[in-house]
Amino acid sequence: MKILIATDSFKDSLSAREVGLALKMGFLKGSPGHTIEILPLADGGEGTVDAIVDITRGKRISLQVMDPLMRGTEAFFGVTGDGRTAVIEMAAASGLEKLASSERNPWVTSTYGTGQLIAAAMNLGCRRILVGIGGSATNDCGAGMAEALGVKFLDGRGRPVGKGGGALGGVDRIDVTGLDPRVGETEFLVACDVTNRLTGPEGASAVYGPQKGADKQMVQQLDANLRHFAGKVREELGKEIEQVPGAGAAGGL
Repeated sequence: MKILIATDSFKDSLSAREVGLALKMGFLKGSPGHTIEILPLADGGEGTVDAIVDITRGKRISLQVMDPLMRGTEAFFGVTGDGRTAVIEMAAASGLEKLASSERNPWVTSTYGTGQLIAAAMNLGCRRILVGIGGSATNDCGAGMAEALGVKFLDGRGRPVGKGGGALGGVDRIDVTGLDPRVGETEFLVACDVTNRLTGPEGASAVYGPQKGADKQMVQQLDANLRHFAGKVREELGKEIEQVPGAGAAGGL
């Protein structure tokens, strides 16, 4: 008999490959003689990089980036075996796993480190990037990520605003003149399993803000800030992001 074992990872315990190997050993011990293949799976969260690197015989790259509180941390991304596609778990740089429970605060946490991972992938020549967006610690609508790639978010006096979801309400102008030109040459894919819109009662702040450390008052202000920011994106860049299904994932990343 031919048996296919296709599993996700066991969070904080075993990789998808390790789970598959354990099941394979159990099958063969109880009923030897079968042909068993292992196919690692992932849902865009933890284990996505390892699963895709494993199946494509690619490689995992480690590097130093900024964590959600702009401290240095070690993160990683994967490159497929053909060297053309990078696989990024945003949580590796900007996730809750990088913070102690007492440090969770979406008012100040940033996706800057995720932008650094994207830049590093482009430095290796990858022009197709898959970003898994589970487990984020942020609510900054990807502003930190964009900043790391050269975008400037300015207040009414032309000064850079701060980091995090709390700073979005102060954005008056978005300057994309310094955006890394390779971004326009790169295909971006997002691995996401939710359909929440950016704002409102089912939006990023209301649904996911509390697990990132936001109380009720902060949730309301974060939501207002996202509305303001979405308006600026619409006004400055001509892009509608507020009502796009899935836009509320990972704090609007």
